[in-house]
Amino acid sequence: MTSSLRALRRAVLALLVLALPACGDLPQPYRGRPGGQAGLLAAPPAYRLAVPAPAAALLTNAQAESFAEALSTALLTAEVPASATDPLPLDWRLTVEASLQGNAVVPRYVLFDPDGRQQGATLGTRIPARDWQDARPEVLQRAAREAAPRIADLLLRAEAARKGNDPAALTESGPPRIYVPMVRGAPGDGNEALTIRIREALTSQGMIVQDQAQGARFAVTGQVGVFDQPQSRTQRVELMWTVSRQDGHDLGRVLQLNEVPMGVLSRFWGDVAFAAANEAAGGVRTVVQNAGGFPQQPASGANRAAAPQQGQGLTMPRDGNTLPPPQMSEAN
Repeated sequence: MTSSLRALRRAVLALLVLALPACGDLPQPYRGRPGGQAGLLAAPPAYRLAVPAPAAALLTNAQAESFAEALSTALLTAEVPASATDPLPLDWRLTVEASLQGNAVVPRYVLFDPDGRQQGATLGTRIPARDWQDARPEVLQRAAREAAPRIADLLLRAEAARKGNDPAALTESGPPRIYVPMVRGAPGDGNEALTIRIREALTSQGMIVQDQAQGARFAVTGQVGVFDQPQSRTQRVELMWTVSRQDGHDLGRVLQLNEVPMGVLSRFWGDVAFAAANEAAGGVRTVVQNAGGFPQQPASGANRAAAPQQGQGLTMPRDGNTLPPPQMSEAN
């Protein structure tokens, strides 16, 4: 009986040993193939984190700039695309505050998304007040190295939450999404009128226009400058449209230059805003298309004939209350 049991056990063990290699031949549909969204969530972030020089960190201007550089370097080492610069429209932003607690200074790092919404905050390591006041390079670099993993964790959690709430953010298919904040610098109702008209014009160019940065791959900012020319009793009007990408890259500019009689645009822009925005939208579309924002499609002969040419004159209505035809320049 005992010998029979031993024989049975040996037979079972032999079967188990023979069965192990067979596991490799079993269907394993998910091996090396995580869920559809998992691979996208693990991809390197397409955004940029701007780290401007902190104004409330108990540092001088020069020390604040040095600390911003140290933070940017430490974050890059932690694989966070950071830059010590003022934020562009689609940049995430990191602000740094510092408070005195007894004989130590405690930095606080606050993360904001491109729409200015706070996404989280974390405290840094306590630093002796005297060391923080001296702000030697090694002190700032050590503080930055210790803070970088905490900031990176904030970004990961904030980005995961954003993608979880916005499935469209997981893919770049479809028409390009472009963020258009309010135009700045125009007299009268120019800022509002130009903003409304450029959003309408970009929509007609096949883009999805947003008044919030979340989910946008591109942004276009409008800046107006009006300069008096007393000798000729005219004003020089400059409209600059700057196109940027989600990773903080400046893609190009569309510039419109005009001279108008003094005070013509001090109240209402009307048809001027309509014409200027419609002509500028073509240049913006060209910049976005050159950056790969639109699916590549072979152009027919008719489409090639209608394609806008760089540097062409822009036509606008001509009367006593409108701008003369502007000129467009595009820089990539």
